[in-house]
Amino acid sequence: MPDMLVKLYDLPALEPAISNQRVAGVNIRRCMTPEKFLVLGWIREHFSEYWVSEADVGFSVHPTTVMLAHRGDQMLGFACYDTTFKNFFGPTGVDAAERGQGIGTALLLTTLHAMRDAGYMYAIIGGAGPVGYYEKVGAAVIPDSEPSRAYSGMLGTEAVYAHGAPSDSFLGMESINQNGDAV
Repeated sequence: MPDMLVKLYDLPALEPAISNQRVAGVNIRRCMTPEKFLVLGWIREHFSEYWVSEADVGFSVHPTTVMLAHRGDQMLGFACYDTTFKNFFGPTGVDAAERGQGIGTALLLTTLHAMRDAGYMYAIIGGAGPVGYYEKVGAAVIPDSEPSRAYSGMLGTEAVYAHGAPSDSFLGMESINQNGDAV
């Protein structure tokens, strides 16, 4: 999974994605700090402890750098930026039962527009899984960035970067062999 670069000065318009979600009864917005434990609990239930740790950082600044998709009181997805590294988009995730309805795209665009509004010209998507998906918003693979080294050296990642490990050992990544190739 390579790193990708997004030109924030040349993003697709935000409004069509947000309007489509609004019509479907889905609200996309920035999280409020009092929602921290609800949101982190949901991420823990649907994704991983690593992602909980990253999203937690997004609640330590004001305004938060965590975006939320919800229908009434039902959380549907989230997206973050500036949580592991400055200028990094992610992590992001949508409830498996709600995928394919444009929620992820609305969260992605909302977050990228927020990054542009915060003064960034470019965003980095570290360890981008669905490359084709991100290319739809103008993201380009950063040469020689596969596998992503963003998390290299982090506790629990040595097996992924040095020895190839089962996908459940780190962020749900596919196994990476000793040459750094995804298998």
